[in-house]
Amino acid sequence: MADATETAAGFADIPTTTLADVLGRGQVMDFGIRPLWQPVPRIAGPAFTVRCPPGDNLMLHAAIHRAAPGSVVVVESGDLDYALAGGNVCAVARRRGVAAFVADGLIRDLAEVRDMAFPVFARGVIPIPGGKKAVEPLNAEVRCGGVRVNAGDIVVADEEGVVAVPAARREEVLTAARAKLAKEAGESLDAWEEAHRTRIEKILREGGFED
Repeated sequence: MADATETAAGFADIPTTTLADVLGRGQVMDFGIRPLWQPVPRIAGPAFTVRCPPGDNLMLHAAIHRAAPGSVVVVESGDLDYALAGGNVCAVARRRGVAAFVADGLIRDLAEVRDMAFPVFARGVIPIPGGKKAVEPLNAEVRCGGVRVNAGDIVVADEEGVVAVPAARREEVLTAARAKLAKEAGESLDAWEEAHRTRIEKILREGGFED
């Protein structure tokens, strides 16, 4: 069986829209977790999870020296008053091979982050940094954008949003997503329109709709 990093590479070609169709709403982060610069590339990698209490960013700063290359650092915070990271933290993470940050919180130094093309998916920016006192375990289960994420889950993020694929389902989901994309690629717009109209009209009739 392929390891998480090898499997994650296969997800780089899968849009989050396809994964959302396969997995359902429960694995899709809320719309507030969004790319902070555009055009952002699609990223995919195993989650390295971090929990930061409000006002403190110590564990994210610790994580950049511990996350393996290719990892997506996923941060639980919910803090909208202080930044979790800035330009130097992102630069070190990028240099160490971290694929992206996905943070339920804010960052700062957005111009620097954008210029270095380091993907950050978060709630926004604020210029003041948090403190560095709260020690928390790394790679524990976190909640980010309303989704529970565990270390090793495959996180896929693009301009459409962020999806977390449970590690235990990664090969099953990848197979289903590839099959869905192959089916869609072989279907013309005319065929799609005909099938779509048939389905919609059936639902309307059963609901008692009349033109």
